[in-house]
Amino acid sequence: MWGKLRDWMEKRSPAQVICSYYLLAVTISILLFSIPAVHRPGIKVSFMDTVFTAVSVVSDTGLSVFNISETFSVFGYFMIMLVLQFGGIGIMAISTFFWVLLGRRIGLRERRLIMVDNNQFALSGLVHLVKEIIKIILLIELIGALILGFYFLQYYPTWKEAFLHGLFTSVSATTNAGMDITGDSLAPYAKDYFVQLINITQIILGAIGFPVLIEVKHYLLRKQTELGHPFRFSLFAKLTTITYGILLILGTILIFLLEFQHYFKDMNWVDSFFYSFFQAATTRSAGLTTLDINDLSRPTLLIMSVFMFIGGSPNSVGGGIRTTTFALNMLFIYHFARGNREIKIFNRELHPDDIMKSFAITFLAIVMCLLSVVALSISDSQHELIAIFLEVCSAFGTVGLSLGITPDLSIFGKFVLMMLMFIGRIGLTSFLFIIGGSNKKSNYNYPKERVIIG
Repeated sequence: MWGKLRDWMEKRSPAQVICSYYLLAVTISILLFSIPAVHRPGIKVSFMDTVFTAVSVVSDTGLSVFNISETFSVFGYFMIMLVLQFGGIGIMAISTFFWVLLGRRIGLRERRLIMVDNNQFALSGLVHLVKEIIKIILLIELIGALILGFYFLQYYPTWKEAFLHGLFTSVSATTNAGMDITGDSLAPYAKDYFVQLINITQIILGAIGFPVLIEVKHYLLRKQTELGHPFRFSLFAKLTTITYGILLILGTILIFLLEFQHYFKDMNWVDSFFYSFFQAATTRSAGLTTLDINDLSRPTLLIMSVFMFIGGSPNSVGGGIRTTTFALNMLFIYHFARGNREIKIFNRELHPDDIMKSFAITFLAIVMCLLSVVALSISDSQHELIAIFLEVCSAFGTVGLSLGITPDLSIFGKFVLMMLMFIGRIGLTSFLFIIGGSNKKSNYNYPKERVIIG
């Protein structure tokens, strides 16, 4: 049996194997969440809801068909935090970690799997990259848990409860999972700016991309490279950081302006700013919220849906089309309008293959999300279109924000969301390779002919 399974795996592309690993992670999560001890006494959860929860947790989305705090026990909370690491750190990173612990040699095939799962271009340095990712994310979670745990002593009667909330909130924010055990997300801390700033920081660190964090770490630890030259940030680090920052600032401004005469009408500017800032940060991929988004205006919900569609950065805990894909699309449109054939930025020239891939990913994502909206509009027509649109973008961006329609969706509707969450987690690049297989070069060419466009 194991021999046949190994032969089958050998014939699959790396992207297909990665997909199989994530499906295995979902299966293990279903088994874990089926243990009676993970639920509170007297609580029964249907198999479909267990599957939905498993997909949501593995993908670090946070969409839920029930209230986590009312359904799961303390043991269940720890099971959720454990499974969140599969989505946050990545299946191949965790697998590599255990391989190293067991003293197993990391072969060529394993390195190719790590390369695909982490959107890398070279096989060298992958094991070191995985170790760095695990160190960074666990360190962020630990520091956040300690800070929030001590701070929550003023909110909860016992230190056990305070540190439990601190740990869960830290893990949820860092992995951008959007899950909570307060029963009301971060609304209880809507006026506590310290808790919000800690969570925003963890959300950003989780969604900005692990390569960026690793480069920042190297920059802080040494000012020069081994060759004696000044440290130079990569084009990816510069592009994703600037894009992430622009989206965060733009989102804050838009939400502030759109709600200035609506939700923020009777608020002072400080409260209005923090509400806007937190919602802009959470739409990157987090899903935590300090208010009931049902109270926001429809233009704001549409803007938030667009930001969720864009999602986080590549090789991060975020989903969506990713920030660099959005950046490359905008750069191409700008340079195309100016008549430039090449796209130059930061003294570098972007590769045509990356431009083509960014447009392919964006087009596929738009089609997939629109088809999902149409499908849910038919199967769950009792819900408003804006609620369905936001739900679809939230699932694809692995965000977890919802207008409360998730528990009332039909089985078909939940299946559509599960597919979107799964694809959002593995990434559209991997999804394309699952469908199309590996790259193949033709050994012949036809004459080229121009086609009228536009």
